[in-house]
Amino acid sequence: MTVEQFETWSMYICVGGLIAFMVFIVWDLARKSKAGKFGTFILFLVLGLCMLGFIIKTILVATLDTQ
Repeated sequence: MTVEQFETWSMYICVGGLIAFMVFIVWDLARKSKAGKFGTFILFLVLGLCMLGFIIKTILVATLDTQ
């Protein structure tokens, strides 16, 4: 395994772990603040858009690098 491969895998694993931790934090925040179903939905929607932005950025970088 090269250093580049290790760095690539490490980034995806660490970012995935960070996203999972953020999901737990948002869920805990929604539960403790008694946000209700709609409030919890809004909290997770915002987090989901952030994750979607990361995925779109990865796809765009890969697409632009191949051209």
